[in-house]
Amino acid sequence: MAASAFGQCNLLPRTASVNLQQSHRQLYSLSFHRQSVKSSPPALSFTQSIGFGPAIERHCVDRNGSDLFKTDAVRQLNGSVISAKGHRFAIVVARFNDLITKKLLEGALETFNNYSVREEDIDVVWVPGCFEIGVTAQLLGKSQKYQAILCIGAVIRGDTSHYDAVVNAATSGVLSAGLNSGTPCIFGVLTCDTLEQAFNRIGGKSGNKGSETALTAIEMASLFEHHLKPSE
Repeated sequence: MAASAFGQCNLLPRTASVNLQQSHRQLYSLSFHRQSVKSSPPALSFTQSIGFGPAIERHCVDRNGSDLFKTDAVRQLNGSVISAKGHRFAIVVARFNDLITKKLLEGALETFNNYSVREEDIDVVWVPGCFEIGVTAQLLGKSQKYQAILCIGAVIRGDTSHYDAVVNAATSGVLSAGLNSGTPCIFGVLTCDTLEQAFNRIGGKSGNKGSETALTAIEMASLFEHHLKPSE
């Protein structure tokens, strides 16, 4: 036992059976009690028992024995992907590597249709390449016409460092667009080492990433619309 002006710490032996070659090992329970001086707030008691296996017991109580943390009172905010009817979306698509990006766009449009998004609520904006996606998405986001912006492109690694420059610019551009506009800008740019990897992600064994981008946009649009919209 160790004591100080702030409280005391007791190390008490516990016996537990551990199935390690049928042996028994002694565990310990560490109990710390903070004692108040004069008339301070209720004292806290923290007890933590740690042994071999997955069980780690933690409990925090006040002097009256009631729980300090009640997780059922914590609000959890989630976006809905049940339906996106009434929401408007813009899709910025890079024309470079359009053999890939057109398939990504098709996947996004098909998903929007499955989730009741009307065709007249979708605007598709074509840009030359991935480098131009960020600035376009930012302007669309600032227009406040859309609940989310999809950013679709494809960058395939070549023989030079051009790949890294474009990928970094596209990634930071989409991120900045969302931060500066306040509208969710969803990153749907494929960054692949080979064409085979890209084909696997436009309807192959890895699914269609354009469809996944649309689902993310629907969820984020719902989250912002119902929970995070600034009060007027």
